[in-house]
Amino acid sequence: MIHKYYEVVKEGDELILKRKRKTCPRCGAGIFLAEHEDRYSCGKCGYTEFKKKS
Repeated sequence: MIHKYYEVVKEGDELILKRKRKTCPRCGAGIFLAEHEDRYSCGKCGYTEFKKKS
């Protein structure tokens, strides 16, 4: 299941691990925000960030 959150990218001769989802600014690295239709939310601390309407 962890493969949903990370992506391995080859840049030149190096392999780089990139995060696919946003991380929680309160909890720090390793805690990802759940992506909903209109917002991002953290299940651990309850932080919510609303998506901008375009």
